[in-house]
Amino acid sequence: MDVFLELALILVVAKLFGYLTVRLGFPAALGQLVGGMVIGPSLLDVVAFDEGVKLIADLGVVMLLFLAGLETDVEEFKHVGVPAFMVAVLGVLTPFTLGYVSAMAWGYPKVQSLFLGGVLTATSVGLTTSILMEMKRLRSRVGTTILAAAVVDDVLGIVILTILVGLNTKGSVYAEDLLIILGEIAVFFVLGLLLGTPAVKEALKASEKITLPETVTATAIAIMLVFAYLAEQFQIAGITGAYLAGLIIAGSTEARKVTDKTLTIGYSLFIPVFLVSIGIETDIHILEHAGMFALVYSLLAVFGKVFGCGTGALISRFKPVEALQVGVGMIPRMEVALIMANVALNEGVFDRGVFSIPVTMVVITTLVTPFLLKWAFSRE
Repeated sequence: MDVFLELALILVVAKLFGYLTVRLGFPAALGQLVGGMVIGPSLLDVVAFDEGVKLIADLGVVMLLFLAGLETDVEEFKHVGVPAFMVAVLGVLTPFTLGYVSAMAWGYPKVQSLFLGGVLTATSVGLTTSILMEMKRLRSRVGTTILAAAVVDDVLGIVILTILVGLNTKGSVYAEDLLIILGEIAVFFVLGLLLGTPAVKEALKASEKITLPETVTATAIAIMLVFAYLAEQFQIAGITGAYLAGLIIAGSTEARKVTDKTLTIGYSLFIPVFLVSIGIETDIHILEHAGMFALVYSLLAVFGKVFGCGTGALISRFKPVEALQVGVGMIPRMEVALIMANVALNEGVFDRGVFSIPVTMVVITTLVTPFLLKWAFSRE
């Protein structure tokens, strides 16, 4: 199908299926996910999802996290630093341990078991962010903690992946390798906040002097893309850079204007394409070939985040229902988990059979999250 027709179909599906699930009392993101599965390889297989559509989907998740940064309560963000760190650390250690121990008990070799544990550590908050924005819960203490914990989670995931690759290729891990990575990450955040904050504010002020339509919005989106690019150069996910850009702009006088315009642009094209693309890339036929361990592994993926992140939230004096909400919000695994699984495949640690285990887990965690989030927030 031609790329223009593909995009037209995706947008129609996004809005129709989103509307239907809202009428049924569920988040629109669930309908968009299901719509993607209907037109993707799971059912009708009418969308090729070529590079052009994928680029728009990638821009969609970057824009979604940029909006999350813009809509984050900056004062609340400052207060959730320690709780978010506790949530992230326990939310990484618990699923890693469960994945490793269960794989070993099932008879997988040690290195494969370590990588299977490592894949479970990586949260992907794009879907959760979309649902929390829709439910008007993103600016809450729970929403801010999930986003802040996801940033720490991203850093810990990079460190774990580096350790595992080092163990597989060299048989050992050198402290210098870890220090270099941690140093790069620290430099990104320090420079981003210390130099980026005044530079961003000056750029936005200067853009107001250019008397062309939507110059301020275009400048803000350019800043978002630059931060996403720089994050990837420092081995961090581009969405983390976009989120940081949104946080910085949230403290400027232009924040409201930029947020309103970005919402219009994002939800007209980019974000619906991203959400439908999750469904398109989710091939439920993989479940037919998934062995019993793939299902056990997927259940551990859900339980590991709910228990680990929830415990971190409880230690940080969240109410039990809030701790549950934080844990559920950290369940989804998507692009980061698949990247880690791909690294294991390319390193020769996974064969195609073992690779299907993380893919099954990604499918299941993606499908259950909208239902579980709805349930968790209905318990208040």
